[in-house]
Amino acid sequence: MSADYTAMMTDLGQRARAAALRLATETTARKNDALLRLAKALEANQTAVLAANQLDVAAATANGVAPAQLDRLTLTAARLTHLAESVRQVAALPDPVGEVLDDWTRPNGLRIRKMRVPIGVIGIIFEARPNVTIDCAILCLKSGNAAILRGGKEIFHTNQALAVLIAEALAGAGLPADGVQLVPTTDRAALEAMLRLDSLIHCIIPRGGESLIRFVTEHSTIPVIKHYNGICFVYVDAAADAAMAESILINAKVPRPGVCNAAEQLLVHRSLAGTVLPRLAAALVAQGVELRCDPASAAALDAAGVAHRSAQVADYTTEFLSLVLAVRLVDTVEEAIAIINRDSSAHSDAIITADETAAQRFLAAVDSAVVLWNASTRFNDGFEFGYGAEIGISTDRLHARGPMGLRELCSHKFQVTGTGQVRSP
Repeated sequence: MSADYTAMMTDLGQRARAAALRLATETTARKNDALLRLAKALEANQTAVLAANQLDVAAATANGVAPAQLDRLTLTAARLTHLAESVRQVAALPDPVGEVLDDWTRPNGLRIRKMRVPIGVIGIIFEARPNVTIDCAILCLKSGNAAILRGGKEIFHTNQALAVLIAEALAGAGLPADGVQLVPTTDRAALEAMLRLDSLIHCIIPRGGESLIRFVTEHSTIPVIKHYNGICFVYVDAAADAAMAESILINAKVPRPGVCNAAEQLLVHRSLAGTVLPRLAAALVAQGVELRCDPASAAALDAAGVAHRSAQVADYTTEFLSLVLAVRLVDTVEEAIAIINRDSSAHSDAIITADETAAQRFLAAVDSAVVLWNASTRFNDGFEFGYGAEIGISTDRLHARGPMGLRELCSHKFQVTGTGQVRSP
């Protein structure tokens, strides 16, 4: 590992730590001022940001990046406007820092309060998602944390442009510009150095493909909050409304197939094989979706004349991130639950049904971060949950699970107030 990269990342970490100690006690008003300045800057500087993004899009296109991935790294005026709105939403949210989680007095008169506090310095490692740059910056800032952002080479120019706006917003509000820092290189050696700064960085959050997340998890000496895959299921139950199922399924799969909350797997109750399944399949195929079917669903679609392919075993546990969907028939809701708990990535799984008993059983028994009834898997999203934005969607079971907003970026500490008490031997 290059000594230069170690020194560079240590310097970033030391500056971030100093900024974090300041941000932990900054006022809500000053933090919100920085956020509102950033929202205005995103709108006022659209031309410059979009020009930088076009450099990244052109390079990705020349390198043959898949359409779904290209969509993820592309910014538009509408998407920048949406980002500005998410910044304003975060500014409008309650500040979690200082919230009293519990307050009690012991028999000896000691008062103990459990308080919500920032984690400290958070390192975020991500690939081709420019919205992540803004989402992570604003959530870390509002929750009193400093952030070190390491984006992928696919959006290097975009990130540089956004980092300038973030630094200007912080400085304009009188906050330390080091509160949000962008790693100025995409060299893997710098990443490796970053992952060993456990004395300066308190948490690592990787956002990207499975290979990136596994690399980070295997090389980090810092605690990691992660999700490996978005293998999301939609189960269409015997009591499903066909029109609702079609609408939800199209929404879950088609508009943005390259995102982690897009549906990748479809389970359909066997009683619907000759009726609802062909309707759903035809609607999906009309939208360009390739269906990979088990023998039972393939037979039903053969009879209905709907195009499909035979699935391979690996298809049933694959995050396609494209217009491909694996299809299986099941006999009961219990079978659907068992398949999901075995084959999903515990990210986002949905049931479509008018049967409340079946729905409640599904919601209780499916062991995933977010379970939905009669709603698209695409709703597993910080913005849609009312968090303003998200720093990631965790499929871990410790500290945070599901969309991570402001509260999930906090830890806690205890404040103990006495009147001179001493402990007995």
